[in-house]
Amino acid sequence: MISVGLQNIGLVAQGINDWQEAVILLRGEQEYSGGDLQALKPSMLKPNERRRTTKTIKIALQVAEEALRDYSDAEGLLSVFSSSEGDLDIIDQICLALSQEDRPVSPTQFHNSVHNAPAGYWSIGSGSRQGSTSLGGLDGGFAAGLLEAAVQCAVERRRVLMVSYDQPPPPLLEPYMPISAPFSVALLLTPEADDAISKLNIELSSDGEERRMTSPAMEKLRSSAPAARSLPLLEMISREKQAKIILPYLPGLNLQVETAPC
Repeated sequence: MISVGLQNIGLVAQGINDWQEAVILLRGEQEYSGGDLQALKPSMLKPNERRRTTKTIKIALQVAEEALRDYSDAEGLLSVFSSSEGDLDIIDQICLALSQEDRPVSPTQFHNSVHNAPAGYWSIGSGSRQGSTSLGGLDGGFAAGLLEAAVQCAVERRRVLMVSYDQPPPPLLEPYMPISAPFSVALLLTPEADDAISKLNIELSSDGEERRMTSPAMEKLRSSAPAARSLPLLEMISREKQAKIILPYLPGLNLQVETAPC
């Protein structure tokens, strides 16, 4: 078992602009009704750099900024970025370009096509030269990122920023990765529980059923994207409850996370 503290959270989804709005919904104080995704303008990037980014990169950086809103040492953080399959819009654009006679792939498309592009822009915006890991985990993308970040936090005894993000794919790729809504969440993990809002005890498990949401609207959001599989865990954290949550990870293997308020 791995034990880490959770210091802060960032979240963006359709109709949810930040973690504070998510808390109201997760506590059942207001019913989730969806809505539009807010304009994504992560302030850590200069305008000319932000123009070169994609909506996938922007949604990852937006929640990273929020998770670090009360933290002053972003340059010293390790980071883990995780998604289902990365930036599917860029993959689609490049594949279509390569099918044309002149193969018109732009330099911007090319450098945004690598899986660690969000991590690269994060390092530019934050000034961090620390280690960063980028993962792809299909339906287990959130669990894969959380496990990797928790291991680094516990072993290195350092704070780790974990960001899980997904965007709906273009029509040609939708049958292969049916993500219906954008979702992104960031967790700032700490090896000490002194300044944490919750303690997380994490271990692999072959037993148990994936936790679902009781609200039909929130359950629809949970099933809309792999990153949104985090919602049952976030619900227990928002309610300051001790609970055991089963998250999907690999075929036949889940991630069990026990929450304990600090």
